[in-house]
Amino acid sequence: MPRRTALVVAVPGAAPYYQPGNGMPAHVTVLFPFLPPDELDEEALAALLARFPGFDVVFDRLERFDDGTPWLRPAPSAPFVDLTAAVWQRWPDSPPYEGAFDEVIPHLTVTRTDVPLPIAAHVGEVLLLEEGDDSLWETRRSFALAQRVA
Repeated sequence: MPRRTALVVAVPGAAPYYQPGNGMPAHVTVLFPFLPPDELDEEALAALLARFPGFDVVFDRLERFDDGTPWLRPAPSAPFVDLTAAVWQRWPDSPPYEGAFDEVIPHLTVTRTDVPLPIAAHVGEVLLLEEGDDSLWETRRSFALAQRVA
């Protein structure tokens, strides 16, 4: 099976409530699956992501997808949608979730539902994760977003 990559925003404050056991941090997905590791242009990705300002987010609602999977809704969600749209526009052969869904719904999947809300976070970077031959995910690179102007 070819190795996979993913672009995610890690949310350390949610880590106790998301423990899949495969190295994937608690996160909001920007784009998955992304490009095969040998097709990545990390400098083009860095330049694209650096155009987006960092932002604060609050996860304040626990919801469930139709299959019962629990997730946290980010507010605001638009910056995540904008990141996904920009990466997908630049690499149109990598649609979110392989094109399985008509709408991108930014979310943070959790494996426990006893989450004390709200969880606040600052989004200042996007992680490029790579799945190893052992099926464990590791950070390949971190891409900084633009710093907020005070």
